[in-house]
Amino acid sequence: MSNFPYKVVVGLEIHVQLCTKTKMFCGCAVEFGQPPNSRVCPVCLGMPGVLPVMNKQAFEHSVLVALALNCKIAEFTKWDRKSYYYPDLPKNYQISQYDLPLGANGFIEIPLDGGRTKRIGITRVHLEEDAGKNLHTAGNFSQVDLNRAGTPLLEIVTEPDMSSAAEVRALAVELQRMVRFLGVSVADMQKGHMRFEPNINLVITKDGSEYKTPIAEIKNLNSFRALERSVAVEEQRQLDEFLETGRVMGMGNKTTRGWDDAEQTTVLLREKEEAHDYRYFPEPDLVPVEMNERWLNDIKAGLCELPIKKQMRYVNEYNLSDYDAGVLTAERSTAEFFVQVVDAGGEPKRVCNLLTQAGLKLANEKVCSVAELGITAGNLAELAKMIEAGTVSASAGNTIMQEMVKSGAAPETIAEELNLMQKSDTGELETIVDEIIAANPKAVDDVKSGGKKCKKAHGFLLGQVMQKTKGQANPQIVSQILAEKLN
Repeated sequence: MSNFPYKVVVGLEIHVQLCTKTKMFCGCAVEFGQPPNSRVCPVCLGMPGVLPVMNKQAFEHSVLVALALNCKIAEFTKWDRKSYYYPDLPKNYQISQYDLPLGANGFIEIPLDGGRTKRIGITRVHLEEDAGKNLHTAGNFSQVDLNRAGTPLLEIVTEPDMSSAAEVRALAVELQRMVRFLGVSVADMQKGHMRFEPNINLVITKDGSEYKTPIAEIKNLNSFRALERSVAVEEQRQLDEFLETGRVMGMGNKTTRGWDDAEQTTVLLREKEEAHDYRYFPEPDLVPVEMNERWLNDIKAGLCELPIKKQMRYVNEYNLSDYDAGVLTAERSTAEFFVQVVDAGGEPKRVCNLLTQAGLKLANEKVCSVAELGITAGNLAELAKMIEAGTVSASAGNTIMQEMVKSGAAPETIAEELNLMQKSDTGELETIVDEIIAANPKAVDDVKSGGKKCKKAHGFLLGQVMQKTKGQANPQIVSQILAEKLN
């Protein structure tokens, strides 16, 4: 381990597949999970003489994200050819944006511990087409599926402003929430909709001088866990290498590395290419894009309150914990449904518990959002009121919510049908408490003694009453009755 102080420097490249119906420069459908090479045409196959046509919606989605990232939107941008040969890119170049991206010089706020935030600079936001996918599962040869080739792909490049693996993860999570809130991407990482490529190096202070280790880029990470873990592992690898070799940053020693999840290590893939290696030049078959004020205002109309702002507002306005507010704002529809239920009279914390516990579990089972379960805001507010008033218990509330999804019936009707109403009649409960006290003199003595066994004994007596009433007694009232009779 090093005795020298050092800091980690991380910038992140994020690729986001946009949820358009068709590809970036042709009319092929964008559909996941279709038979290999069934969503292709002469344009995305790179046949001679074909001409691309820009997908306007993809460009508007990209500008919307750039606006949310506080970027300056370019009034004029052009398309460029990025030349390289790979089997998954049949025309041997990718149509991208090089020196004139559609958005630049922005920032994003990411949440840190303790309710703090940190501003991370956004260098650029540009639009390009995705490549296909190489498959290596058929034996001792590879296959190529070009269904993904030509899919609209948004690239977001941050400044190297992150200084820990945790911050890198926080930014990735926040970006996923953002693009989902804006409705521009499903951002399902298991389907390759969102991929991360961190660029990492260290600044080490030794003998009064600073030394910078060579930058390493880790390619194509498709989970938050892999992203966070790979950054932490690469940090240690670079530190060990510096201590062993003293190697520092210089011309031509950037590297591209992969992540081996099984071995929990990064592996060298190749020396990192420089921009000139791609031989960029303007795309001759596409006209430049000119943004005017009217078009920009139309796109701005699609902006909404972004998740981190909504999360902070829920903490301040509804007195929720930062964690609860974060869970609620993971999806826009859930966040908006929460407000509808609170506006209908539900107590915020109680509504939050119903949505984040029973609601999310049910939504996962049905593969839908909480707002799509079929429960009305009014009915869920009534259920929250019933739990708050002690008419039903919290656990019974979860059962009632499940039945509400199945039948759509009102919560009170379900509670009566399933005999889940709590007994709150003090006269009836006093009689039962008296019976339990008479049958358990040892526990009564322990409560009255006030010693270490007092709390446990009180809980035992409460449990006996709940058992006697088959869980229908209101535990708060029973506890009050016990306290009055035993104190």
